[in-house]
Amino acid sequence: MDHHRLSEMCKTKKNKSLISLSTTQYSFHLSKPPEFSPENMENTSKFQSQVEIKQQCCPTALRFSTELTADELINEERVPFPFFRPLSQKRANTWIISLFVILHLGAFIATMIVNDCWENSHGDCALKSLRRFSFQPLLENPLLGPSASALDEIGALRETLVTNNHQLWRIFTSPWLHAGLFHLIINLSAIIFVGLHLEQEFGPSRIGVIYILSAFTGSLVASLFVQDRPSVCSSGALVGLLGTMLSGLIRNWKSYTNKFAGLVATMTILMTSLVLGLIPYVNNFANFGGFMSGFLLGFVLLFKPQQEKQTQNKGGLFDFDAKHIVKCRNTFDKPVQRGAAFVIFVFLLAGIIMAVLHDININKYCSWCHYFDCIPSKWWSCTDEAFHCEKMVNSEHLTLSCSNTGRFRVLPFNNISEARFQDMCNLICS
Repeated sequence: MDHHRLSEMCKTKKNKSLISLSTTQYSFHLSKPPEFSPENMENTSKFQSQVEIKQQCCPTALRFSTELTADELINEERVPFPFFRPLSQKRANTWIISLFVILHLGAFIATMIVNDCWENSHGDCALKSLRRFSFQPLLENPLLGPSASALDEIGALRETLVTNNHQLWRIFTSPWLHAGLFHLIINLSAIIFVGLHLEQEFGPSRIGVIYILSAFTGSLVASLFVQDRPSVCSSGALVGLLGTMLSGLIRNWKSYTNKFAGLVATMTILMTSLVLGLIPYVNNFANFGGFMSGFLLGFVLLFKPQQEKQTQNKGGLFDFDAKHIVKCRNTFDKPVQRGAAFVIFVFLLAGIIMAVLHDININKYCSWCHYFDCIPSKWWSCTDEAFHCEKMVNSEHLTLSCSNTGRFRVLPFNNISEARFQDMCNLICS
């Protein structure tokens, strides 16, 4: 029997079934050969030839069918950690994260239009060639972005506006704002990297819900620690996705490969966001609230990854039973864990909302908590003290003098808005 005929017999699907699958114990058995008799001698020879052919051309398949253990079946279901899996080219798989990125970009463009450094700061801007879209100097905004007054106007959090003036709508606008170009690039790059993998792994509906709730929870927690300087909360949603990634890794630890590398990548992005939150205008407490929300919601909403896709590739009798198991698993697996995480999240969210509605500011009871939000540096100030300045105007210049420190600055123009006057006063005094 030549090699060509052996290959054809290995590939054909019309041979008699020599392998059967037990759907209850997932074990495999060779079918019995015909009983020995003179009449069946020829059939027995054919059966032995078929077994020999199987052993010669398909030894791996024969071993799989007869020697596969329970541990090996589990290993067969393992998949790479989401960071190390290629993204699908289907646009439908990533529409929710793409929408969020577009909203963030639109909000940043709107912020820069309101800022209008070229007009409001009389050309004292960084990247002046951008004209209206130029940025405040790095001395004023170390993240290369808008002024404090522009952030206030567009919807950032500030104690006097949220707590004293009860402008609670800022809780819903601050998660879409970025403090500057550096903040925007770092944050959106991480959202795209983490969010697209999560969305293709678990679907847009689950990731969309986690993203929105993490952003909202992060903004609420930030409102409990808000100070009298503007701050934005857009990093809270990103850190929420990282919390979800971590809880998904814990839930499905045995299902993933590359899990330690994935854990390192997750913690690296998380630490980068937390360090960025120590710079003025970026609220770090939003990161803490977003992480808490994403971590708990990951236990509630996520399930074992890509099971349905794997079982579709198995084929045969196992295909139907595996799909049925997957359907039940996606709905009912670890109900106690899901229920406990959901109850904890609901009670925490309700408590935070009640605290915000009662205008509670935890900074009054924790004198050192503000160091988690901003660390003073020679390049910026973290104070939220109210400064007062005096101004002297002549035909060509404007002189601002800080009443608190005695510092002054002469500006080459004499017309300035009240909002910009306060911005310049805080810059001179701090």
